Amino acid sequence: MAQKEAKTSEEVKPSAEPAMVIASTGAPAPSWFTPKRLLAIFCVINLLNYVDRGAIASNGVNGSLGTCTESGVCTSGTGIQGDFNLSNFEDGVLSSAFMVGLLLASPIFASLAKSVSPFRLIGVGLSVWTFATVGCGFSFNFWSITFCRMLVGVGEASFISLAAPFIDDNAPAAQKTAWLSIFYMCIPSGYALGYVYGGLVGSHSNWRYAFWGEAILMLPFAILGFIMKPLQLKGFFHPESTKALTAVETAVSEVQGSGNLNGKDGSFSIKEDLRNSTIQKSSKLKVGTKIMNQISRLMKDMKVLLVEKVYVVNVLGYIAYNFVIGAYSYWGPKAGYNIYHMNDADLIFGGITIVCGILGTLAGGFVLDYINSTISNAFKLLSAVTLLGGAFCFGAFCFKNMYAFLALFAVGELLVFATQGPVNYICLHCVKPSMRPLSMAISTVSIHLFGDVPSAPLVGVLQDSINNWRATALILTSIFIPAAGVWFIGIFLHSVDRFNEESENQITTTERSNTTPLLKGKKTETTESAAEP
Repeated sequence: MAQKEAKTSEEVKPSAEPAMVIASTGAPAPSWFTPKRLLAIFCVINLLNYVDRGAIASNGVNGSLGTCTESGVCTSGTGIQGDFNLSNFEDGVLSSAFMVGLLLASPIFASLAKSVSPFRLIGVGLSVWTFATVGCGFSFNFWSITFCRMLVGVGEASFISLAAPFIDDNAPAAQKTAWLSIFYMCIPSGYALGYVYGGLVGSHSNWRYAFWGEAILMLPFAILGFIMKPLQLKGFFHPESTKALTAVETAVSEVQGSGNLNGKDGSFSIKEDLRNSTIQKSSKLKVGTKIMNQISRLMKDMKVLLVEKVYVVNVLGYIAYNFVIGAYSYWGPKAGYNIYHMNDADLIFGGITIVCGILGTLAGGFVLDYINSTISNAFKLLSAVTLLGGAFCFGAFCFKNMYAFLALFAVGELLVFATQGPVNYICLHCVKPSMRPLSMAISTVSIHLFGDVPSAPLVGVLQDSINNWRATALILTSIFIPAAGVWFIGIFLHSVDRFNEESENQITTTERSNTTPLLKGKKTETTESAAEP
């Protein structure tokens, strides 16, 4: 028996290739679910998330207020702003309302990933997202649609915290940043498709149908999160396996208990009733203790995260960068319409964003992999492309000719979108594996809370004050300079790639021998061999 166990342990070695793994105890390996399919599914979900963001910012869905000329001729308002008679400030608040839900839910989902299957958490989040987008379509005033947008943030929170670590685990070692770039490419692509989608739906029917269409598309992925077999996330025990082992131990205890009961009188039953009563009374205390332990663990992890200088500098630069990008995405079509009198501003901005977003994001990932994916190199790339891209965007708004503007702005967007892969690579690799979900959650919350959330209403206030879209755009674009400066500081910080470091939840070598690489689609029979007499 001992020889067989030793032989099995020697035969089963971790695969050199990246692979998704699930515990062989209680969860057999899926035959079709490969890393590339995981990436494809996550990309579609991410795309839908940002299609929603782009749609609500489009002229077709967002609309405009009613206007009256000096001669007394009035036109009725369109879209959300026209139907609910929203000011520019209220309109900006609406675009940022999802942040309330995201802020509250992201750390919670990231912390729960240590005790609950991440795929089940994604299923819960996407279900809330689907319900919330349906509610947006049925909203009847500013407050009702604002509440639904908050729920959209709750639904998105689980996905943004957990998707990137899964992709980072399963990407080939030499292509990690490229895979992350493919995933984050869906951000500009989603925004752009949202502009086009919202413009088409709003112009041909009612803006409410845009939200209902998004919900229908997301529903299958919400269901998939519940029915798909759980996958192993690096740095965590598999919850399903823990449950299976607990069930086995419970069954053994019950068998032993029934054996001890043979030949004894009913006094055992009375004692058991008293014991059950005591357990029920203490169960409420145990629930409270678990909640307190969860909060304590979250606070401890937060402290570790916030003293990591590399992480803090990276997120600070990301906040400044996202302040500009968020305002561009929301006010871009409206600014283009007012400055250059673009009749199809949604389609033009959507087209530029989708082409430059895809090419720029992919290029950033492939370039970093080519020059060697290190944290220091990532900071170098971030500072260079942000400064250069910002200069092109600033110059674009200085031109009065629309075609000159579009040419320079396209080059600028191509450069600034190259940041997506490198900035998230740093977030994932400057912390231990078990900290990655929280790292992504806090990064996402921060760039929204201090970046694009305040930028949309603040730009609205600035425009209301100076009433000059060109000046507003130039002031906004200049914020790319401090973003590049902060990332430049990161080059000189001492950085360590902690992707392979052990953590309190890291799977040991013995446990890893009982897991199955999905990349090859084969199932290791380690457990069965070890169980043979």
